Amino acid sequence: MKFEWLVALRYLRSRRKERFIALNSLFSMIGVAVGVMALIVVISVMGGFENHLRTKILGVNSHIVVRSYGGAIPAWRAVQEKILSINGGEGRQGWKRLLPGGGPAISAITPFIFVQALVSAGNAVSGALIRGIDPATIGTVIETGEVVAGGGVEALAMKRRPPGIVLGKEIARTLGVAVGQVVSIVLPGGTVTPVGMMPKIRPFKVVGIVTTGMYEYDSSLAFISLADAQRLLSLQGKVHGFELKVSDIYAADELAAEIQERLGYPYWAMDWQRMSRSLFSALKLEKLAMFIVLTLIVLVAAFNIISSLTMLVMDKRQDIAVLKAMGATDGQILRIFVYAGTAIGLVGTAAGTAGGIVLCELLSRYKFIKIPQEVYYTDTLPIQLVPWWVVVIAVSAVLICFCATIYPARKAAAINPSQALRTG
Repeated sequence: MKFEWLVALRYLRSRRKERFIALNSLFSMIGVAVGVMALIVVISVMGGFENHLRTKILGVNSHIVVRSYGGAIPAWRAVQEKILSINGGEGRQGWKRLLPGGGPAISAITPFIFVQALVSAGNAVSGALIRGIDPATIGTVIETGEVVAGGGVEALAMKRRPPGIVLGKEIARTLGVAVGQVVSIVLPGGTVTPVGMMPKIRPFKVVGIVTTGMYEYDSSLAFISLADAQRLLSLQGKVHGFELKVSDIYAADELAAEIQERLGYPYWAMDWQRMSRSLFSALKLEKLAMFIVLTLIVLVAAFNIISSLTMLVMDKRQDIAVLKAMGATDGQILRIFVYAGTAIGLVGTAAGTAGGIVLCELLSRYKFIKIPQEVYYTDTLPIQLVPWWVVVIAVSAVLICFCATIYPARKAAAINPSQALRTG
């Protein structure tokens, strides 16, 4: 063992007269461990929530939406084929070559029509986003929810009178309807009659109730078939836009730009990151804020390291003077106390890292902490342990502890041996 490490570790051992200094070093070590463990657990939970929300949102929403500034899109099948032509790999981006395995950039596409309207049943009324969908292709792009009663969106493919509608669980509860009952869709526009403007009201039969697990969607979402939506809004042969599923969700922004460039005006494309920018930006900011706040725990432990090393330097003044008199250089004395403080930081960081990883594994495996599902869309803490975050936290803690050793180490190196021996 090197001379500096040998003396540094010897100084950290507890003697009876140095018990207070040793305890102070132990508490500093515990402080570093607690700070590192808290950082790993909290960052893992925040990352888990972000990943869980991303999965939920991308489950019920498409990766890219293509629409027109002009409103409804005529001859929509030709536009759809032009969008899918990107899978050929031509053009500026060459999407087929960019993606792993040479797979298609756009894995699925479906047309849609939407309108905000009122849905009424008896005396109950609720606002809803009515989505006209293609039952054959909608499932390849988004998750339409778990069936609670009746059938899913595939039941909309069957022709019936009145036409079918699939409601979200919460909107069905608000209206007090079940499968088989009839609801009325009240459109905001209407027809002019001698007695004034009359709203357009059309009856629909509830053929299914679904849930996505997200209250905001379940309380406002209703599905009807694309053909029924075209008749309802008098959009024969037209759609409002297209929803796309892509192979690489993190390339969706570049792909959306390529689609918009290829289609030209009046079409525009928006990817999922832009549609949910405020939510994910808030989550990233919150994660950064938690990292900064919890790093203060490590900083407090670093100040304890400064105080314990300073007391150790004061206690070892005569030892330092003897070492210098025997030929130890200022650099060696400085490294002795840097190594002593760094040893505290390394042990504390290692213990905190191990504790954080073990706690994350326990939370992930046994799920013993329950949270309200209606608020967080999950009933347990989601954990995502990212290795590079663990590395960043561990390295940051060690660097903070190393910086904390510089001041007391320099004070030790500056001790005058003759003066220390004379006053001692």
